[in-house]
Amino acid sequence: MRPRGQQLERGQLSRGAEAVTPDDVRTIALALPEVTEGDHHGHPAYRLGTSVLATQWTTAQLNVLLDESAARAAEGGPCALLWWGQRLSGIQVDLTEATPELVADLLEEAWARPAPARLRRRHHPEG
Repeated sequence: MRPRGQQLERGQLSRGAEAVTPDDVRTIALALPEVTEGDHHGHPAYRLGTSVLATQWTTAQLNVLLDESAARAAEGGPCALLWWGQRLSGIQVDLTEATPELVADLLEEAWARPAPARLRRRHHPEG
C-alpha cells in the first residue's frame, strides 16, 4: 500500500487480467479499521462512522469518494472523474479494468481522510 499522503499517479494504474468483483470490493473495504457496510441510495456502501467512502453502484462500477486532488491524480485507465452536480466528488472505477491493488489503494485513500489519528496510527504503525 501507498504511504499516507502519497498521491496516486497515472502510471500506477494498470489493467487487471480479471474483473474485480463486488465480493472482492467488500473484502478489501471491510479489512480497513472500523469500516462498515450499509445501504446508500439503494446500493451497498462502505462507511467509516457516518462518512461514505465508496458505493458499489453496479457490479462493474465502484464510486469512491475522494477529495479533488486525489480524484484528479487517480483519473485515467479504469478511473473516471465522478461528478455530483457541478462538484467533483471522487472517481468511478470500472471494476472490469481495475486491479485489486488499485481498488485497495483507492479505498484506503478514501478511508484515510475521515479516519481519526488513532486509527491511522494503528493501521500504519510505522508512520
